[in-house]
Amino acid sequence: MENLISLVNKIQRACTALGDHGEESALPTLWDSLPAIAVVGGQSSGKSSVLESIVGKDFLPRGAGIVTRRPLVLQLHKIDEGKEYAEFMHLPRKKFTDFVVNLTLVDLPGLTKVAIEGQPESIVQDIENMVRAFIEKPNCIILAISPANQDLATSDAIKISREVDPKGERTFGVLTKIDLMDKGTNAVDILEGKAYKLQFPWIGVVNRSQADINKSVDMIAARRREREYFQNSPEYSHLASRMGSEHLGKMLSKHLESVIKSRIPGLQSLVSKTIIDLEAELSRLGKPIAADAGGKLYTIMEICRAFDQNFKEHLDGVRPGGDKIYSVFDSQLPAALKRLQFDKHLSMENVRKLITEADGYQPHLIAPEQGYRRLIDSCLVSIKSPAEAAVDAVHSILKDLVHKAMSETTELKQYPTLRVEVGNAAIESLERLREESKKATLQLVDMECGYLTVEFFRKLPQDIEKGGNPTHSLFDRYNDSYLRRVGSTVLSYVNVTCASLRNSIPKSVVYCQVREAKRSLLDYFFTELGKKEVSIPTAKSPLPVANCNKMENGKSRQRMNSANNLSIRYICSRSNWLSCWMRIQQLCSVVPTLQSDWNCTGAHKKRSMLLPGRSSGE
Repeated sequence: MENLISLVNKIQRACTALGDHGEESALPTLWDSLPAIAVVGGQSSGKSSVLESIVGKDFLPRGAGIVTRRPLVLQLHKIDEGKEYAEFMHLPRKKFTDFVVNLTLVDLPGLTKVAIEGQPESIVQDIENMVRAFIEKPNCIILAISPANQDLATSDAIKISREVDPKGERTFGVLTKIDLMDKGTNAVDILEGKAYKLQFPWIGVVNRSQADINKSVDMIAARRREREYFQNSPEYSHLASRMGSEHLGKMLSKHLESVIKSRIPGLQSLVSKTIIDLEAELSRLGKPIAADAGGKLYTIMEICRAFDQNFKEHLDGVRPGGDKIYSVFDSQLPAALKRLQFDKHLSMENVRKLITEADGYQPHLIAPEQGYRRLIDSCLVSIKSPAEAAVDAVHSILKDLVHKAMSETTELKQYPTLRVEVGNAAIESLERLREESKKATLQLVDMECGYLTVEFFRKLPQDIEKGGNPTHSLFDRYNDSYLRRVGSTVLSYVNVTCASLRNSIPKSVVYCQVREAKRSLLDYFFTELGKKEVSIPTAKSPLPVANCNKMENGKSRQRMNSANNLSIRYICSRSNWLSCWMRIQQLCSVVPTLQSDWNCTGAHKKRSMLLPGRSSGE
């Protein structure tokens, strides 16, 4: 049974190495299902001293304020022979010698009540949230450390453990500093479970004082003195057999083994299910990519072609979405043109003002040509806004189609980095096409402003000859009837021009944006990728990835410098694929041990546990 704790330690190490810390992840997690003992206590409650007493070595950092700043997982293994050593997960294969019942403990930061100088105001709540998140897991055994020289009602450890374990079914109470209580007082009621009852008996410990630590009193001497204290104390002698850090370590080890034993069937099922889930994820991710640069480049090109084909199918009507572009030309643009209020430009006052200003000191002879031109310009310039809006609307639709095509391209899901690169390249290309389309569309309006259709106005002098009198005085020509006629003529011309632009603007937008997007959406990406393929060195530094959203909404003009940043090895990386594969290998190595340990408990008979895709003969 002693190897049960070692087995869980092995699974914990596998989880740690593979980044499984019980956090929300796209991959299945085992960490939260593993039994563990979490040590909880306030600052200066003697928590570190209890841990060192259990281990029997000085190894925890000490100091004023908050020293433990994150959970520490301590895995203790009793060795029968050989030299003691310590090993840290972040320094694999490096052994620290000059180091126990089998036990795994998690040292949590000490609870505090006030933020001192140099600490954020949220430190109290942050530590409490961290501790609570760890001990609220149903598989967590809580070791609540409380100092005996303080009122138990004020114990931080008891308070938070009662919140997550109100019945005390998985809480062990440890009372420290019993030897420091005021004379005439004792902790018998607490140790006997009368003051605060838990499912497990309270254990009292006597730790080394700071003076003992300064004098380098070793753990052997400290434990001997602790035993003598309880044996010789008239208040605690009847409890001496179940007091002390040595008894605490043995009891925790025994309880942890029993919990692990009861959890093995569930762990077996969970490991098996996790392997199935991971293999399904691995299957979804597809085959691993070729190792050589040529194979990687070929894979990238094939994936990009699949994405490009999906994008074109949206535009061509094979997939939904392309019809929205037509609705821009058929509904949005005409409605925007119709909403233009030309009558404001052609009001009596404005017509009079522009015609008078256009004459200068020389009165016009037959018709106020410059006045006409200025009136027409003032109307046609307002068409630029609906024209730009049409370009932007089509750009927005094309971006949506890019996102749809990316989500529908299964291969891109297998390569998150490539997905980002392709998305950035496509959006960058659409941005360039939008600028070109906007420039061409506005040129159409400028052309209408720059050269008027003369034939439209030649009928004006003919009408004058038929019914008008060109010899009227200057003031007669500016009467209301005359000005209304000028405004009406300009409005007719502007309406004709609007009708023409209504047909030509969609042609310009389709030619500059839609057609070019179909033809060359990823051309620049391919060009730069081909250049980079000539020298494919390893990507030593992480690739800075531009934020797609920022590029899309125009708030940031940070653009990808593909020529400098593209790395085929980088964009072909699939951390998910590698993580899945490594987790499967680790779990497959754990399952046989789980089966062996479960079989030797005798709790079931010949229960087989077959991995997915494996036969019993393997």
